[in-house]
Amino acid sequence: MSGVPVVILVNPQLGENIGSAARAMLNCGLDELRLVAPRQGKINTRAYAMASGADVVLDKAVIFPDVKSAIADLTHVYATTARPREMLKPVMTPRHATAEMRRQIAAGERAGILFGPERTGLESDDVVLAQTIITAPLNPKFSSLNLGQAVLLVAWEWATGGDATPGEQFDTGRTRPANREEMVGLFEHLEAELEAAGYFAVVEHKRDSMVRNLRNSFQRGAMLEQDVRTLRGVIKALANGRNRTKRRPRGWKPPPSGVE
Repeated sequence: MSGVPVVILVNPQLGENIGSAARAMLNCGLDELRLVAPRQGKINTRAYAMASGADVVLDKAVIFPDVKSAIADLTHVYATTARPREMLKPVMTPRHATAEMRRQIAAGERAGILFGPERTGLESDDVVLAQTIITAPLNPKFSSLNLGQAVLLVAWEWATGGDATPGEQFDTGRTRPANREEMVGLFEHLEAELEAAGYFAVVEHKRDSMVRNLRNSFQRGAMLEQDVRTLRGVIKALANGRNRTKRRPRGWKPPPSGVE
């Protein structure tokens, strides 16, 4: 992939955490991973196991001896930390920072994000090499994240910042929304059968308002063409049943269960 920020893990301690970070990256469309002096010296089988198929990220990962060399080719560097630092640097949320990265990368510049070791986070000497600090607005009484979670949080903001997926979708399957002709046909069918059943007879003076209320109740839902056909089938079945009942002789009783 191109046009995405680089993820830099500084002194990661466990292969599992490297793997979970790689998995989070690929979930969100990031694939360039750099490791600074990992404790185990290399990417091991535990990292691959934890990556759950995000092998492309681990296969391409590059190991550097220090932060200075890992960020040498980058124009913009962001340091993730939850601790206040005595440094005069802009502090951004992941959402704001990733939006800024998009503008920088669109301008042909390179950006990278530093993540510190699992136990201690980034050292101040690492943070000072970055222009900007990223701090997530988490619970101030408990803002601790493991490495994979921290990477996912920032990577997710990167992914969703450029995503055009609607906030809500309605899957209609093989059918489609009902058109007005179909809806009016349903209304008229229902009203005709209600008229035949005497539904309006008792309150004839309220017939028009009752019809409007019925129509409005169906309009409030996003009915599909299949819904209309189903309801018209129900109305027809009820009408047929009523007509059969009218033709039965006085004293008729239904046969025992299972008897035609």
